[in-house]
Amino acid sequence: MILVTGGAGYIGSHTCIELARAGHEFVVFDNFSNSAPAVLARMEQIIGRPVVWQKGDIRDPAALDKVFAGHPVSAVLHFAGLKAVTESISQPIDYFDNNVHGSIALMGAMARAGCKTLVFSSSATVYGPEQPMPVAEDAPCAVSNPYGRTKLVVEELLSELGRSDPQWRIATLRYFNPTGAHPSALIGESPLGTPSNLMPLVCQVAAGIRPSLQIFGDDYPSHDGTGVRDFVHVMDLAEGHVAALDFLTKNQARIVVNLGTGHGTSVLEVIRTFERVSGQRVPYEIVPRRDADIGISFADVSLARELLGWVAKRDVDEMCRDAWRWQAANRG
Repeated sequence: MILVTGGAGYIGSHTCIELARAGHEFVVFDNFSNSAPAVLARMEQIIGRPVVWQKGDIRDPAALDKVFAGHPVSAVLHFAGLKAVTESISQPIDYFDNNVHGSIALMGAMARAGCKTLVFSSSATVYGPEQPMPVAEDAPCAVSNPYGRTKLVVEELLSELGRSDPQWRIATLRYFNPTGAHPSALIGESPLGTPSNLMPLVCQVAAGIRPSLQIFGDDYPSHDGTGVRDFVHVMDLAEGHVAALDFLTKNQARIVVNLGTGHGTSVLEVIRTFERVSGQRVPYEIVPRRDADIGISFADVSLARELLGWVAKRDVDEMCRDAWRWQAANRG
């Protein structure tokens, strides 16, 4: 059985769907701080069977020990944590508490249970602002915000853990900009408060929830001046996690792998694509850059293809189409 921390969240819930499709049993562990129990019922609709779950916080050793004692957990997919760059700048203590302290508690519980296979949800944020593109896994890390720092600290902890005990099998997945939703429109991205990612903001403007979209800067060294990101469909990302799990099942290894499409799309390109596939207008205004933003970022994905046999299959059209289908079905 696979333990999925943060399994009711955006990426976790989509990965659970893919785990079920691949024939894996799983248990969701979530404190619902940035998700809702109702997601579990929607997951059940998609997979056609009950979802096993336990409410708990990864910072709580007793709750972690309880889930390991109650289920034959053979591996962990670790998604639980806070993830907004801008919020991390104003709330660094919360981010280190959740993301670093929580991960340490999880590693301790895994060690006590004798479970030493882990797929960790990391981020391309660890690469920092001044890397040649596409950025490969061996590029220097140079984080520019507390969120990225927490991810890098956990990566370093995992590296030390693997050195101290070679029995650990660890896949650290640095993914770029997840977007889109499950094609059923039953689950998708539902951020609390103001979204920190582009696509939910685009969808909310198109739905009339927000009057317009702010584009932070139009003077980047891109063809239209707006920032460029490697947007990857959440279902491709989910498949990447299952591929990493399968790799660890077959290999005593510790790997760090990018998950992205391997090419960048500008903010204006996303808006124009969204308008074309949805038929909705997205008003926007240009405002100054944000300090924490990186102008251009996209992945070298050759290692994912080589080690995991994984490539992203869904394009920006499909990302926009699925995101809008989710938003239109869940306007309330």
